[in-house]
Amino acid sequence: MVFQAEDRAKVKKQHADLAIQLALQGRWAEAAQLNKTIIESFPTDVDAFNRLGKALTELGRYGEAREAYMKGLEIDPLNTIARKNLARLATLGEEGAPRVATQKLSPQMFIEEMGKTGATTLLRPRMEVAARMTAGDQVVLQREDGSLLVHSVSGEYVGEIEPRLAQRLSKLMEAGNQYIAAISALQESDVRVSIRETFQHPSQIGKLSFPPTVTESFRPYVKERLLRQDADDTYFEEGDEEERWQSPAEPDETDVTSYEFSPESEVKVRVEVDEEPEEE
Repeated sequence: MVFQAEDRAKVKKQHADLAIQLALQGRWAEAAQLNKTIIESFPTDVDAFNRLGKALTELGRYGEAREAYMKGLEIDPLNTIARKNLARLATLGEEGAPRVATQKLSPQMFIEEMGKTGATTLLRPRMEVAARMTAGDQVVLQREDGSLLVHSVSGEYVGEIEPRLAQRLSKLMEAGNQYIAAISALQESDVRVSIRETFQHPSQIGKLSFPPTVTESFRPYVKERLLRQDADDTYFEEGDEEERWQSPAEPDETDVTSYEFSPESEVKVRVEVDEEPEEE
């Protein structure tokens, strides 16, 4: 009996790992079928229901995706992944518009680098479009009448960059700088994007796309390489293996940082410092 239980657990893990790999490769139909197979053998596997819901969402089968998430929530009422995704799916019909045409970007593209990477929460997001997207989906920055808009690669409006950051990036783009952006997180009513400078025009040498602002409350000395992003490092729902779009580990020999912009504040930077005793 012990061996049988161990064998079942081993098979379950192997199938779960394969389902995750299929999802990472964008093979959603196969991922959905494999997760259904797992559920047949393990009907209380909450993770499998979450993965199934994700795969069905990607396939545009929103009614079935809701059912998968609801079953997972019945098994585990504290299933936050299911709860968040059900809130997102509430904006879509049973078989609503298909997934927004897009392409995934590697988190490697957004590794924190001094002055070159940033994140912001969009203003006036169009949630019916955003709900059909997932973290890692590429988006396009477009200047329009003094604003900086965010569109899907197929041209659908997603949201707007907050004014202060929009003004800065628009000027740099007009001067020749180039940027790439991707959805970094989705909530019920919020959309966050990560932005990276990919080309700096020679005329803009020395100008940071994302300059830091350090307030007086910060202590005046810091260890090297201890400026970090003041944001959640996990861009996909916590615990969801399929939707984990994490920045790589911090490089050992490079000073790195990123900056977070929001409508309420220009820049938020967390500084980690040595806990040295103050001299009297």
